[in-house]
Amino acid sequence: MDAPSPTSDGRAPRQDPETKRRPGQPPETPPRTRPSEVALVLAAGGPVDPRIARALPAASLVVAADSGLSQARVLGVRPDLLVGDLDSVEPGEVASVAAAGTRVERHPVEKDQIDLEIALDAACDAGATAIVVVAGAGGRLDMSLANLLVLALPRYAAVHLEGWVGTAWVAVARPGNAVEVHGTPGEIVSLVPVGGLAGGITTSGLRYPLQTGSLTAGTTRGVSNELTGSSATVSLTDGVLLVIRPDALNALDALDALEDR
Repeated sequence: MDAPSPTSDGRAPRQDPETKRRPGQPPETPPRTRPSEVALVLAAGGPVDPRIARALPAASLVVAADSGLSQARVLGVRPDLLVGDLDSVEPGEVASVAAAGTRVERHPVEKDQIDLEIALDAACDAGATAIVVVAGAGGRLDMSLANLLVLALPRYAAVHLEGWVGTAWVAVARPGNAVEVHGTPGEIVSLVPVGGLAGGITTSGLRYPLQTGSLTAGTTRGVSNELTGSSATVSLTDGVLLVIRPDALNALDALDALEDR
């Protein structure tokens, strides 16, 4: 088969995904979430820690992005939808989850989106207003950066986005969508601006507070702040911030230990 003609920027044009279904089965529409319920999106990046499972909310939709399928087994969930070019998943695994009821959407290898972006779009198309992403912290550096940056895309502005990347917890703060942080006193919290100036930043519960402050993209000023208690809030009026707890999973263990005493 001839390769698709590239677009003006050298990338292959988008193609409609191939949806696998059993013979005689009618075409399916994307599964719909109920309003205010969360979608769980499983991304690549290497193995995830099974302890994350206890920190995840109940999800009405689970979407696996390519090799993010392996995260489902670790976390004990069954994907409703598997998307991506599936170049990192064994054909037998795809057939197995399809037989178990997972809908499979295969996209071209030559595409202009990473698999996580496709999965986020699928969750939004299904009506999700909140999405939790789970990804490993290993793998390629460029893909790890892309996985974080894609969370800040403008088209997801109406969605509450947070996630787990390795042992870290990350949430996206936007105007009108403040982030609540819950952890342990002294725990590190970093504020990383994405895509330009983040302005009107106001924090509470952090050792180094900001009051209608600003952070420019590339600055390290917001790195390594600390919780003064067990919670904090971060809001802003302009731009996008990634709010990161780099040691959140271990802090979760500490909280559990305190509750068990």
